[in-house]
Amino acid sequence: MSPDQQHHPQQSQHPQQPQHSQRPHTPPAGAVRLDHTVVHATDRQVSAEFLAEVLGLAVGAPFGPFLPVDLGNGVTLDYHQQRDEPIQSQHYAFLVPEDGFDAMIARLEALRVTYYANPNHTEPGRVNHLFGGRGAYFADPDGHNMEIITRTYARP
Repeated sequence: MSPDQQHHPQQSQHPQQPQHSQRPHTPPAGAVRLDHTVVHATDRQVSAEFLAEVLGLAVGAPFGPFLPVDLGNGVTLDYHQQRDEPIQSQHYAFLVPEDGFDAMIARLEALRVTYYANPNHTEPGRVNHLFGGRGAYFADPDGHNMEIITRTYARP
């Protein structure tokens, strides 16, 4: 595949997507859901493996220029390597099971990644207790502001 094709894949260049029972081909009538999003990284393998390790997930097989991390709820983060320009930091929040939160914090500590109670990263080594749950923020290898929460935010 030429470098140009890697940055501008055509439909015919993608392998057939494996069938997943938890990922229906179409949503129910009237429903809209996020299916996937691209996460830019200077090294897609390093970044995908980092997040998968923290969340206790697996990195999937390459899909064209993308390296997927399936979140298990029908949404995939497709890591895409971008070395020709700076990575624009984004925020990604993950609703995680209460019984898995401590293991995720332990994995961050084992990786020597500082976590914070707030999005501005001014309360290191602490978690928050918003909305009756627990949460923490941490940076991935490219500076994306990742968040794990056990309770979704109450919205007006």
